[in-house]
Amino acid sequence: MSGQGVNGALVCQESYACGGSDEAAFECDECGSLQCARCELELHRQERMRNHDRVRISQGHVPFCDSCKGDGGCPANGSRLRAVVRCQGCKINLCLDCQKRTHSGVSKRKHPLSAYPPCKPPEANMNSDADEDLQRVNAQLDKVCSFLLVDEKEDMQVKSGDNFVKRLGCAPDELLKVVSIFGNTGEGKSHTLNHTFFKGREVFKTSPTQESCTVGVWAALDPLHKVVVVDTEGLLGAGSNQGQRTRLLLKVLAVSDLVIYRTHADRLHDDLFKFLGDASDAYLKHFTKELKATTARCGLDVPLSTLGPAVIIFHETVHTKLLGSDKPSESAERLLQERFRKLGLFPEAFSSIQYRGTRTYNPPTDFNGLLRSVESQLDNTTTRSPRSASVIYKALQALSERFSGEIPDEHLTSNSFFPDEYFTCSSICLSCGSGCRNSMNHLREGVSHEAKHRCRYSPHYDNRIYTCKACYESGKEVIVVPKTTASSDSPWFGLAIYAWSGYVIECPNCSVIYRSRQYWYGNQDPVDTVVRTEIQHVWPGSDGFLKDNNNAAQRLLDGVNYISQSVSELSVKPAKAVTSWLTDQIAPAYWKPNSLILNCSKCGESFKDNDTKHHCRACGEGFCDSCSSKSRPVPERGWGLAPVRVCDACFQNRGIPEELFNSALADDESGTLIARKVGEAVQNTLGAVVTAIDIPLGLVKDAARPAYWVPDQDIRCCYQCQREFSARLSIHHCRACGQGVCDDCSPDRRSVPSRGWDHPVRVCTACNQKPGDL
Repeated sequence: MSGQGVNGALVCQESYACGGSDEAAFECDECGSLQCARCELELHRQERMRNHDRVRISQGHVPFCDSCKGDGGCPANGSRLRAVVRCQGCKINLCLDCQKRTHSGVSKRKHPLSAYPPCKPPEANMNSDADEDLQRVNAQLDKVCSFLLVDEKEDMQVKSGDNFVKRLGCAPDELLKVVSIFGNTGEGKSHTLNHTFFKGREVFKTSPTQESCTVGVWAALDPLHKVVVVDTEGLLGAGSNQGQRTRLLLKVLAVSDLVIYRTHADRLHDDLFKFLGDASDAYLKHFTKELKATTARCGLDVPLSTLGPAVIIFHETVHTKLLGSDKPSESAERLLQERFRKLGLFPEAFSSIQYRGTRTYNPPTDFNGLLRSVESQLDNTTTRSPRSASVIYKALQALSERFSGEIPDEHLTSNSFFPDEYFTCSSICLSCGSGCRNSMNHLREGVSHEAKHRCRYSPHYDNRIYTCKACYESGKEVIVVPKTTASSDSPWFGLAIYAWSGYVIECPNCSVIYRSRQYWYGNQDPVDTVVRTEIQHVWPGSDGFLKDNNNAAQRLLDGVNYISQSVSELSVKPAKAVTSWLTDQIAPAYWKPNSLILNCSKCGESFKDNDTKHHCRACGEGFCDSCSSKSRPVPERGWGLAPVRVCDACFQNRGIPEELFNSALADDESGTLIARKVGEAVQNTLGAVVTAIDIPLGLVKDAARPAYWVPDQDIRCCYQCQREFSARLSIHHCRACGQGVCDDCSPDRRSVPSRGWDHPVRVCTACNQKPGDL
């Protein structure tokens, strides 16, 4: 069988499909033969031969010698010489030296040999049209240059989609795919891209020094294949921010259609499989959801594929055979999958993983096989379609904004290339130490923290939340908070009730459902009766567990300050006026108002400013101290069996008129009879009122301040307008955020239920503009 036809054209040297009569179209280096199109297709459909290096031949093509390793030869393939003959008996191509060396013996001297014509330079076979095409291609490639897309700190260096299009030098509506390359530092990734896509031009910087020549992510446009080529920083390099640099690789992988993993090791290391396996897990766990959200948020016409890119493992060896070459019955891809399985890794995110190997006896490396694999993958639009440069930019920008920020050093010791901490929120629960499982920067989207584990109760944070049991049983979950007063109570009246009956739990649907000291004895815990409890996580910066009664003292001082100022303007002694006013507010319905008591009901002596008015607990009239010095139990008025103040007449008359008794029952049924509560309420609350008025408010302000308020000593200027506080510019606290503001920046009043202020109180302009309840 001859390797050359009668017309000088090369013929197929295989008889697999054509019988050896068709014109040769390919040269397979590993088969060691020239093959027609039919034989090449049929032979390389087999799994064991799928990754053979094949070169399309043109007119005047001469194959290389299969045996020699001399010092001269064609510069395109190192020291291998072009063949001069083909031995039909041995089925190999031989140069002159190898022919003399291997076929001089008696056994091979009679083998039939077919001569090849001398090798002609490719330029000699080009016609004028091909020459023009080459010149046009070279002109396009000469204009290509790379640019820094993302630096090593994950900061985008291209600030807009339009700028990205301009830097690439493509049309805004031109559809492109993305090819990126990964591998360890020093493996020649930039060199590979330059020779595969740009015919050897140094579009991406290369360097012979020990320092890495690629820092961050660089991009360039291949105008021939319509591809955005992305060069990345090598793994295992020395430098700071290693966690951020590694995370950056996965962002590039997420927007790529094809990933080339470059390795120059003679044997495939476990790090390669570990990197791809961890990258697959992280992509599925963190990036698919974000890519879907980006499609919806940005309104992209071309949906971003949630299936990962195709992967080509480009393996260059020198001293060892390529993967699968010693196992003809198994394909390289099958061997890769078996290796993944043995390591417990399942790279399910990738649409395909292909092996492309090349063995370089002497430099330079042959990238033709890699280019053919890349072109085949780019032609496949089944899973990933080309899209405009602006869509590519938006996807990378969205991932950069979501997954950004410093990575603590303790995460760098993880066994995984991409631990969850690289992509999840770094907040830690202050109570149980559990981390948040949501992605980074989720608070920007209004998504609250979610923990990986259940929390435990901490007395320091009191991180229990209450929900109304009645609402829960009806299918609604309503959070309730222990409060100082009910929302329907006026500030002073509510505080008086709080002093006697303790805190209150109020449901928006069921009204007041619990008071901590509602009965004389036998008060049950609310958990046993009206509420359900859950332990909630305490996240840094949260103040959701500051109970309402923390601001009871400040509410009292606010009321004292307001009332004392009001009565001072009327030239009435503040303490007495406030006492009388508050007594009327919490008095039972049968008590005579203080404003109507001008004289003692028994002796008729008029009351002066310093005189104290006393109410008889039985008849409700006002008396002086001497006419109401007696005390006895008044159970008929709801005062129980404890002795209370009564006038002399009621002390003698132990009975109660029927009309008064009926009136007391009516008051009790209507809920206005709280006489049995007034004693302690007046004693505790009025004592605090008088003390607060007699003592300058400034001396007790620090003690009364709610926990979330910024201390006065830490406030230098207004939080809103930044004016510096002075004697003429007073500090006011916003009841919502607790910041110090001036009077001009807090002119509004509104209720702040989340802080326990059910009635309108001072808020800053920023908080007042927030929608909904504060």
